[in-house]
Amino acid sequence: MEGAFFEPTILSNVKPGMPAYEEELFGPVAIVIIVKNEEDAINIANDSKFGLGGSVWSQDIEKAKKFVRKVESGAVYINKLMASHPAVPFGGVKKSGYGRELSHLGIKEFVNQKSIWID
Repeated sequence: MEGAFFEPTILSNVKPGMPAYEEELFGPVAIVIIVKNEEDAINIANDSKFGLGGSVWSQDIEKAKKFVRKVESGAVYINKLMASHPAVPFGGVKKSGYGRELSHLGIKEFVNQKSIWID
């Protein structure tokens, strides 16, 4: 294929100190990190200066709901790849952004609101 093209890639055995562990990657890249347990998975997920979004895959939806509440991220999808939709606020936390765009919450990020106080 001609032009800019990035072959889909799976990186395994990723460890702290590696660029794939430390940096925010965009593109068709899957990073595989083996964890000991759920607590280890939360610690690794939150061991980042970034927090745009992610996804958690599970057959136990109730357990997944509890898990994602512990993930420091602007959005976490359960059994779906991260995406944006005009009806849902979109934005990251940490070094992945401040505030939200899209939806009724996002539009308020771009307008001036006036406060009036009468005593």
